This record gives sequence, structure tokens and C-alpha cells, in this order.
Amino acid sequence: MYILIAPNAFKNSLTADETALAVQDGFIQSKLDCECECFPVGDGGDGTGELIIKKYNGEIIDTEVHDALGRKVKAQFGLIEKGKTAVIEMAAASGIRLLKQEELNPLIATSFGTGEQIKAALDRGARKIIIGMGGSATVDGSCGILRALGIRFFNADMQELTRLPESLTELETIDLSGLDPRISGCEVVVLCDVDNLLLGEKGAAAMFGPQKGASGPEVRKLDTALSRLAQVVLNHSERDMASVKYGGTAGGAAAGLFALLNAELVNGIDDFLELTHFDAALKKATLVVTGEGSIDEQTLQGKGPFGVAFRAKLQGLPVIGLAGNVPKEPNKNLLKYFDVLLPIGHQPCDLPTALGATAANLRRTAFELGNLLAISTRSTDKIAFEVEAFKNGTV
Repeated sequence: MYILIAPNAFKNSLTADETALAVQDGFIQSKLDCECECFPVGDGGDGTGELIIKKYNGEIIDTEVHDALGRKVKAQFGLIEKGKTAVIEMAAASGIRLLKQEELNPLIATSFGTGEQIKAALDRGARKIIIGMGGSATVDGSCGILRALGIRFFNADMQELTRLPESLTELETIDLSGLDPRISGCEVVVLCDVDNLLLGEKGAAAMFGPQKGASGPEVRKLDTALSRLAQVVLNHSERDMASVKYGGTAGGAAAGLFALLNAELVNGIDDFLELTHFDAALKKATLVVTGEGSIDEQTLQGKGPFGVAFRAKLQGLPVIGLAGNVPKEPNKNLLKYFDVLLPIGHQPCDLPTALGATAANLRRTAFELGNLLAISTRSTDKIAFEVEAFKNGTV
């Protein structure tokens, strides 16, 4: 049996690499006669860029930029395809992981540092820029990135707005004259891990503002700010930030880059699997195992395990999904793509304990699963042997 192990990261616990290795360990320790291939995946979330760079044996570039609160930090990006393509993680410079809980403040957090990384990539001669937008601390509609690239934002008195995104409610005009001219000849691709629109009840502020530190009133102010930005941008570019699919990704950063940098917004897992030639790995597989922290109806909106399962099913392969949380009752929509869904928890415990035990639970689950598959394989072989013997008249 050739098992392709293609999980996403288990958020706040294990990277996709670590998850795949834990599952592989469990299978190897079991009684199952198998060969495993680890193929960790990313859907645009935190860590996706790192996986792409690793797959391409890319060059790592060190930069000094500013974090979401304007402090200098060291951040890396990668160059692949002989330096023609830069791969940037928004979380590297503008990530929530760089801030303490008490520092979270999306009214003033900006994506400026990510824009600095884009400039550094242009300095290196990149003609294509791939941005993984997961894990940001910002809800600024990409204003920080755009300011770093030379775009300026003004109120009705032509005073430049710098306290972004909070002051976007005063936005009257945008000056594009200072935009770095090199960006016009550069292809910008944004890997999106959610399909939310920019505004409204399921928009960037409402859905992601609270986890980035926004209170109820601050969420409403951010939504108003992004709405004003969308209106002014529409007047300048005739591109509608508010209606584009995936626009709510990374606090609306995807929408801003779409409107003002002509960026292509793509489903993160689909693009990742294309970039990393996942279908070639599928051709060798007899079983696919995927997973992430939770597998539920939202998984079907374009999360990593769904992308893996969808492609596996096109090849007629069985798919097993492992997660910390799965539906209590069988879900017909999920069962179209996952033959088996297994929760990895083995005893009741609180969330911190569960997160700390993720690797051990994955190994144990894969070990037991391997033993179960070994029994099934032996039983199938025995039946086949007896049928053949009956046909030959030896029993």
C-alpha cells in the first residue's frame, strides 16, 4: 500500500510538515505493509509560502522591515524559478504571531512591512510575486502595502492620512502617481484561504476583526473604513473591491491588491497543488490521508483537506481525514470526498491539553488505523486465495 500523507497545518499546534511526519510515524510503527510519502499542503494560510519555497528548493532572502505596529523586525521571503518568482508570507512581516495578545489593535495595525518585502523582491528582479495571506494581524484593506509601494491617501483638506486604517473614514482621494513603476510589469498572485467578501456580516472586519483584537464598536468602525476605501478606490480604478470573491482575505488586503495592483486572487489550495505538482504524487498512491485541526462544512469552502480530497476523488482514490474535531453525525456533503473521518482525540481534555498532545494523538491514530488496514488487507488476501483455490479445485 502506497500512502500519500497530505495534511494542512493543525493551527496553534503543528505545522503541516510536523503533522505529516507524525502520521507517517504511526503508519510505520503499525503492522501495515506500506510505503509513505509526506506531502504537506497549504491553502494560503500561515506557512503556505514556506512549503512552496521548500518544494522548489528556493533561495531564502533576509530582510529588515516593519511589523504591524511599525517596529523593525527580521523577515524572510523566498525566490524560486531562478529568481523570477518571489514567494512572500504576509505573516512574516505583518503577522499576528509577532504581536503579544495585549498589543493586538487592528485600528492601527498595518501591512506596511509586507509592502517592504514586495519592494525587496522587485529589487531582486522578481517578475512574479506570490503572496500567502494567512495569519495577518491587520484589517487595513492593504493600505499598508500600498503605502510602502508609493500610494498615498488624503482627506478632503489634502492632508495625508497615515494612521491607517482608522483614519480611512476620512478618505477623500488616492494619489497613485508615486506607485513603484516596476509593479506594473509584475504579476501578483494572492493565495486566499477564505472566500469572504470585503464588507458586511461575513466581511473582513466582522469575521476576522475580533480574532485580531477588535471590539464590537471597533469592528463596525473598521467595516465603515473599508467601505469608504472601496468607494474611493472604485472612483479611481473602476474596480469594485466590495464584490470580488476572496476580497475579505487578510483583513481585506486581497481586495486592495486586486483593485490597485491588478492582483489575481486565487483559491489557495488549488494554486498550491498546481505549483507543487500534487497530481503527479497522486498517481503513485493507493490511499490518501489528509487533515487539519477541524474538518466540517467550512472545509468544503476551499480549505486544504478539501482540495486534497477533491483531486484524490478525481483519481478514484480512497481518502481518510484526520482532525481534532469532526462532525458528531455523518455529514453527506463531507462523505462525498472523505471515505472516513477520524477524530484524533482519545480521551476528554481541555483545549490547551489537546493542542499539546496533537503529535502523539496523530501518531496513535495512524498506528491504530494502520493495524486496522493490515487486518483488512490480510482478510481480503485470504478470501482471494480461497476463491482461487476453489476455482482450481484444490479445496
